[in-house]
Amino acid sequence: MSVLLRPARPTDAGCTGGILHGFAREKDWMPELWSEAETIAHCGEMIDRGWVTVLEWEGRVEGFMARDGEEIVGLYLAPRARSQGMGRLLLGAAQDACRRLHLRAFAANKRARQFYERHGFVAAGQGCGAENDENLPDIAYVWTKESAAA
Repeated sequence: MSVLLRPARPTDAGCTGGILHGFAREKDWMPELWSEAETIAHCGEMIDRGWVTVLEWEGRVEGFMARDGEEIVGLYLAPRARSQGMGRLLLGAAQDACRRLHLRAFAANKRARQFYERHGFVAAGQGCGAENDENLPDIAYVWTKESAAA
């Protein structure tokens, strides 16, 4: 299994945008706020800011993490890369690079919440949805190297 993590290039916007848009379309609880083209443009903006690490598996982009400093903005995988340890690779790279990380996960996204909790993230608060574009309740999570080492 050939897996590579690397900084995203501008040409990765199509793949990352396709993965993100596909996620929104497959979840019945997730409103589809943007077209695929708008989602690709959004991913292009995150790539231009230097936030995105992509996961290549067998030569294809199959996932990505967007991180602005300590904040994980998003971690998404193509369907074939899920439950294969790929998310753990992306998250582990961020945990190796940072002493502290934080993120918000939609309350309805039970799978993501369980993933982060398994990897040492602790719920630190809840939101009613007023702070995100989707207007969905979410949960704030925090991870620190110190608590992970304890």
